[in-house]
Amino acid sequence: MAERRLEGRVALVTGASRGIGRAVALRLAAEGAAVAVAYGSSEAAAREVTEEAAAHGVTTALLGADLGDPAAAGALVARTAEALGRVDVLVNNAGLTRDQLAVRMSDEDWSQVLAVDLTAAFSLCRAALRGMLRSRWGRIVNVSSVAGVVGNPGQANYSAAKAGLIGLTKALAREVGGRGITVNAVAPGFVETDMTAALPATVIERALAVVPAGRLGTAAEVAAGVAFLASPEAAYVNGHVLHVDGGLA
Repeated sequence: MAERRLEGRVALVTGASRGIGRAVALRLAAEGAAVAVAYGSSEAAAREVTEEAAAHGVTTALLGADLGDPAAAGALVARTAEALGRVDVLVNNAGLTRDQLAVRMSDEDWSQVLAVDLTAAFSLCRAALRGMLRSRWGRIVNVSSVAGVVGNPGQANYSAAKAGLIGLTKALAREVGGRGITVNAVAPGFVETDMTAALPATVIERALAVVPAGRLGTAAEVAAGVAFLASPEAAYVNGHVLHVDGGLA
């Protein structure tokens, strides 16, 4: 990459062992940022990401965390600061799904998705903002979804969590925008990941039929949007939701 726009910065990326999180961690490393690769269960895959990121000449940290644990988020920010010095860029990408029609959805499936996809993101933002406010510089990028914009049948929990991320993004942007900190979101559509690879071909075909671009997106395309929002060039972009969905929403 010709320009390393994040040279000297430190980024924490959650859910970074695969898919969009992996692509984001590697893109930020290519931009010059030291990267904390946070993962939930796939330690081997996350270790590979740290090794690939380190090949860009940056420092990396491998950090496991169960973000379903209310105490884990704040601890993850503290561990990143201990390993890499601070957190300048936070990318809240970690998430899970427990799909079911609303009338059949259990309280546990609702609570688990909200805990990881929304509550943990808030806790991470709260913890990271303390250091960002002191340094008067920071970038937070929340990975929402087209499901949080238009809804998705069978995903009332996931859609609610991702919509909540958008509300969180806009509220925080107003709270901290005067201190050199921006808070934005990306809302991916149908993207080629392990999650979409597991879907039946008929589901993919129906999805492609309503995407104007006529194809699935790539994790790298989402990562490019995140990298822009984390960059100095995006200093006047705040409270924005960047749709990376091929024109779907």
